[in-house]
Amino acid sequence: MPVSVTLNVKVKEPNDVTLRRNGLRNPNRLTRSTLYTLYSIFLALGFFGCALPRIIVLDDPLSPEEHLNLGVTYEKKGELENALKEYKKASNKLPAAYLYMGNIYFQKEEFDEAESFYKKAISKDPQNSDAYNNLAWLYFIKRENLDEAERLSFKAIELNPAKKNIYQDTLEKIKTLKLRGL
Repeated sequence: MPVSVTLNVKVKEPNDVTLRRNGLRNPNRLTRSTLYTLYSIFLALGFFGCALPRIIVLDDPLSPEEHLNLGVTYEKKGELENALKEYKKASNKLPAAYLYMGNIYFQKEEFDEAESFYKKAISKDPQNSDAYNNLAWLYFIKRENLDEAERLSFKAIELNPAKKNIYQDTLEKIKTLKLRGL
């Protein structure tokens, strides 16, 4: 509960202070050191007895692209949790951020979470070839859904032929694994 204290002070002499409280004279005399102690107590009550004001930012000063870039910087420094926070902020406007979140979870070996975010990246932006390739690679690493992984790799190549060499590598590894019967 907030504490409210009104203190009227009148200095009569350099070393004497007469206290007035609520407009009534109090004949008790106080020294400057006592007044300083009282002042310190009231100051402490003001800071700790009452709630501090909260600052609420209504508009985020960073654009989604800036949050994404900041997340990449955190990721490069190995600060994965901070990177995730920035990617989540960016994901409100940039569907590619879901791919980055999937990559973080992949690095943390939280493959179910990674799969979920790769799928979300694909659903939010069906033209994101990297999301298809990364999901295919995840299935390869987990040694599951290899037929689906192969289909995803072909889709990535179809969407972005400029990255065919990268996606072809994923596809070849999946095919090799399938031939071995794993």
